[in-house]
Amino acid sequence: MNRVRAAPSKGERPRDSPVCDAPMTGTIAQLPSAVRAPDARRPQIVIIGAGFGGLSAAKGLSRVDADVIVIDRRNHHLFQPLLYQVATAALSPADVAAPIRAVLSRQANARVIHGEVTGIDSAARTALIGERRVFYDHLIIATGAQDAYFGHDDWATVTSALKSIEDATTMRRRILIAFERAEESDDPVERQRLLTFVIIGGGPTGVELAGALAEIAMHSLVRDFRRIDPKTARIILIEGEPRLLSGFPPRLSRVAEHALERLGVQVRTGVKVTDCDAAGAITTGGRIESRTMLWAAGVIASPAARWLGLAPGRGGRVPVLHDLTLAGHPEIFVIGDTAAAAGPNGRPLPGVAPVAKQEGFYAARQIAGRLAGKSSLPPFRYRDFGNLATIGRKQAVVDLHWIKLTGRIAWVVWSVAHIYFLIGFRNRIAVAINWLWSYVTYQRGARIIIGRDEM
Repeated sequence: MNRVRAAPSKGERPRDSPVCDAPMTGTIAQLPSAVRAPDARRPQIVIIGAGFGGLSAAKGLSRVDADVIVIDRRNHHLFQPLLYQVATAALSPADVAAPIRAVLSRQANARVIHGEVTGIDSAARTALIGERRVFYDHLIIATGAQDAYFGHDDWATVTSALKSIEDATTMRRRILIAFERAEESDDPVERQRLLTFVIIGGGPTGVELAGALAEIAMHSLVRDFRRIDPKTARIILIEGEPRLLSGFPPRLSRVAEHALERLGVQVRTGVKVTDCDAAGAITTGGRIESRTMLWAAGVIASPAARWLGLAPGRGGRVPVLHDLTLAGHPEIFVIGDTAAAAGPNGRPLPGVAPVAKQEGFYAARQIAGRLAGKSSLPPFRYRDFGNLATIGRKQAVVDLHWIKLTGRIAWVVWSVAHIYFLIGFRNRIAVAINWLWSYVTYQRGARIIIGRDEM
């Protein structure tokens, strides 16, 4: 990468302008004063990504005497654990998202930039947004992960993934259109293909998708059609490992599998997908004819390693030290799904929201301590409070380590936990009301097809 300016000497920060809205074609003095920091002497902390890790870091820096800049290519924070409920018409997009500016509106030292980072110049301490330059004294990279197709990127065109609101509404459209087309089809073979839904991946997302989709077919849509019976829909959950929910204890995995089977889901473990096309999936157990394949199988970290000129670790993650910084760059923190941070057992920490949040607050405390002249914190240590997954409207599995719950009480714990961690009072109330309404009526109020019919 071409350097945009000379690297600052030790202890010196780039002066005058934290953000350049024009290409760097001259000296800093030539830049418009409107883009200069209110106080050029204040340290500049840049956070790339406003997911769980990035927002936790920003909030952790709210009392620090520094300028905090949060950069994200989207203008909203997304509560990804409930994104599958948008895809299955239980919730609307606004129920699981909140504008980043609104979340940080009361934090006086925070500023939000809506833009996509395209690179990092660590020598000049700048993050690049196209031709723009954002200078930093401390940098926190929290850019999350994206779907991975195990070297078969062409599968992205015939499957529906679930990482963004756009993904969720696309998935919802494909699911609902499949029922609509089945209603109009006179070909029994094509009708069966349309009413077969294949979910690839048996982790929490895949399990929750399967349970929600089964409830749509069995309850929500049962009175909506005249020529088809939605209850005849086949929902097939494929997992390459020997059991579902491999991060849970084996007993809870069995409970989840049996709960799905009671809902009519066909669970196929130890089966791998070898190819996909517009009409189905080829697996090690044979071909499955389907027009709707939902991807919940794997992720890869954002391209942060490439930005930094590093060899990525497993899953594309950036290797970090025990304090979540880069080797040789104590001013750069990498957190969340982007970081290859080791847990107490030496294995990489999982890419889940609690890890990202704890790492975000840790990075914020480290930076705050440095600016206050205090000694560094002990190495980061993740506190694992457990795992949760729901299977439909009355079933869930909860592993809190000291206690393991199943059934309705687990579902209540899962619901309360997710409502509690939602961003914003309005979202909590909206989700609680929607869930209560769906629980009592078996209906899903967001059964709206948005966008073009691409099937």
